[in-house]
Amino acid sequence: MSASHPLQAFLKKYPDTRYLDVFYCDLSCIVRGKRYPIGQAEKIFDSGAMTPGSCFLLAVTGESMDPAGMGFTDGDPDEIGRPIPATLGPAPWTQVPVAQVMLTLESLDGTPFYYEPRNVLRRVLDRFDDLGLRPVVAFELEFYLADAGRGGSGGILPPRSPLTGRRPDTAQVYSMEEVEEFALYLDEVTTTCAMQGITTGAISAEYAPGQFEINLQHRDDPLAAADQCVIFRRTVQGIARKHGLQASFMAKPYPDQAGSGLHLHISLLDDRGTNALDGGGRYATPACGSRLLFHGIGGLRETMGDSMAIFAPNANSYHRFVPNIFVPVTPCWGYENRSVAMRIPKSPGKARRIEHRVAGADANPYLTLATLLAAIHHGIRNQVDPGEPAAGNAGKAADPDLPLDIERALARCQQSAFLSRYLGADYIRAYTECKLNEYHAFSQSGDSPIQWYF
Repeated sequence: MSASHPLQAFLKKYPDTRYLDVFYCDLSCIVRGKRYPIGQAEKIFDSGAMTPGSCFLLAVTGESMDPAGMGFTDGDPDEIGRPIPATLGPAPWTQVPVAQVMLTLESLDGTPFYYEPRNVLRRVLDRFDDLGLRPVVAFELEFYLADAGRGGSGGILPPRSPLTGRRPDTAQVYSMEEVEEFALYLDEVTTTCAMQGITTGAISAEYAPGQFEINLQHRDDPLAAADQCVIFRRTVQGIARKHGLQASFMAKPYPDQAGSGLHLHISLLDDRGTNALDGGGRYATPACGSRLLFHGIGGLRETMGDSMAIFAPNANSYHRFVPNIFVPVTPCWGYENRSVAMRIPKSPGKARRIEHRVAGADANPYLTLATLLAAIHHGIRNQVDPGEPAAGNAGKAADPDLPLDIERALARCQQSAFLSRYLGADYIRAYTECKLNEYHAFSQSGDSPIQWYF
């Protein structure tokens, strides 16, 4: 192995490493891949790893339902998985010393594999070149911790406090006690993220027992930001298992508790590295944002209905959209208002950004980001008027035109000229077929959402 090989520095730092996990995030955010003896790792970096392209269109149960004829119909051909060197890092929650690296797929002719969500995002990012703009993004994910076992009726149980042994049974948002009770787990997550080159920010207890949020920092490389979001998810879940717990990004695990969201913060830099969304004026006035900011919001508003099936990918996802719980149920925007879909957070001008609050934590990070950036690009290109900002509680009643159930959302997605133009018509056809097949199988199974999605 040459001194310049990506593995050289890693194995020098972690000489006891015995295996290499190569993996990718499928449509439903399930990590799939293979584990290789470390002696074969150099070959993977040099030649890649073969894997079926249809793995990006599996149902959440892992079954191939042959969407768009991919799986059984086409003979399930392999594609080449190429390691993403920047994602090489340790997986210290495993039972034996393991390294991990993410894969991105390409066809035999070297072109990016069309149906990989990461490559869908790549196609959308290419469109910003003609605007002379570079997106900067940050992910915020909420998740639940639960006991590894189940209750008498098969339901999930909040985890017992490592300090008191009691199960939390009340919602104490921003409770410092709950953060402290699970401090060892939370610290191990953030420490492990740092080992993987992922900078985390604030940790908070959220609106339900066992629900937490750990923020990821802003990145001016959206592909890398989405990669890190996937690694963060794997870290949260892997360390939970190590602690005898289960972590889940299911959108609505408890019918009577808060759902888990995926909030995305987006700004745009011009060719001088200046925030192109800043208008230079006083916050919460039209002068605080540039025309790009408001046209971007206009694009997000105009395309929100078309995009719901991306933001909420399964039947359980729609239980999260309930009035009066700070989950957007109308396509509106506002200043420093958590009841809207698109919020302009209070910040200095150089940090001017859009916070998108619609997607659930179960949404695919690549597809969600691709859809949001496509909407912003559409808004800027077409100078879409955002309308007036909402004041007060914008979530007291759902907009009847917004498709807030899976069948209506998938039908809207299927017919969307906007999504077909930006994400690809063949991709939208395969995505909607996959999710419709999954929904019909779930509906006929009689299973609870917990069995499928937690």
